[in-house]
Amino acid sequence: MRSRPLHRRRTLTTVLLLAAGSVALTACGGAAASGGNRVGAAAPGRKPTINIGPDQHRIHGVKDPRSAALVPARVRRAGFLRIGVGAESSPPLSFYATDDKTLIGFEEDLATLVADTLGLEPRFDPLSWENLFVGLDSGKLDAVFANVTVTEERKEKYDFATYRRDQLAMEAKKGSGWKVRGAADVAGKTIAVGTGTNQEKILVDWSRENEKAGREPVDIKYFQKPSDTYPALQSGRIDGFFGPNPTAAYHVHTAGQTEITGTFSGGGDRVQGKIAATTRKDSGLVKAYAAALQKVIDDGRYGKVLARWGLTGERLRTSRINPPGLPGTGG
Repeated sequence: MRSRPLHRRRTLTTVLLLAAGSVALTACGGAAASGGNRVGAAAPGRKPTINIGPDQHRIHGVKDPRSAALVPARVRRAGFLRIGVGAESSPPLSFYATDDKTLIGFEEDLATLVADTLGLEPRFDPLSWENLFVGLDSGKLDAVFANVTVTEERKEKYDFATYRRDQLAMEAKKGSGWKVRGAADVAGKTIAVGTGTNQEKILVDWSRENEKAGREPVDIKYFQKPSDTYPALQSGRIDGFFGPNPTAAYHVHTAGQTEITGTFSGGGDRVQGKIAATTRKDSGLVKAYAAALQKVIDDGRYGKVLARWGLTGERLRTSRINPPGLPGTGG
């Protein structure tokens, strides 16, 4: 995920959502989204709808004394968690509601659950990708919930408590007939990707593999905003867009102009990537986050939030602290 501050500026994806009102969403793993305070239950045979308005009726947690006891005294005294989320509109992970100012999405819902479980108030700060880490480094933020992948390099500076599998997707124009399983399938193709991400590294590796095998390399294009990427995809200037599976699945089912042609682990063939709550190393908060996440996993609230945003296929059974990460910086 790459991002820049938007404040109230709408991206193409947000405009599509506003036009749709209450939109349909299918889970990334193929199952329909279900449960969790949806607005309007689906009729038989129809896709369920989700609420993209400012009044979210979020699923809330209950304070767990054991988890709360792990919170450092300075944070308990403050009574709130300063949580960084991405400023770029990336539904269903984090985006603006129909009032164009209220932050909603899976990341906000899960962070709220964690804060509730720790007996703290969540205070969200939407920041560009780079500034999320600046915020952690400076002590401005207590946590980041922004589709951050655990990597070995990041573990040198940050602590992680995992909460979702990292899945990637190749998105192409609807009806392309293109199936992507590996390097050979992208030879000679023009593909958009965000810089400094897991998917960029995989794409670069595939391109090198193709060249070694005597095939054409990948023509990699760098796009940072959906409002630039999707018009390029529709016009044929690029063949595909390689990005996070949740945002790709959401766009496919709201815009109806594209299709997913392949899904992959965020670690490629090396290791299953994990998305995690991120905090400054040795801040004293990671054990509290992991305990709170495990609590909501066990009591079922986590599953309801995943289902609400169509992410059931990326669920974890255990929140782990600083598990083996991907090589490189990741995305």
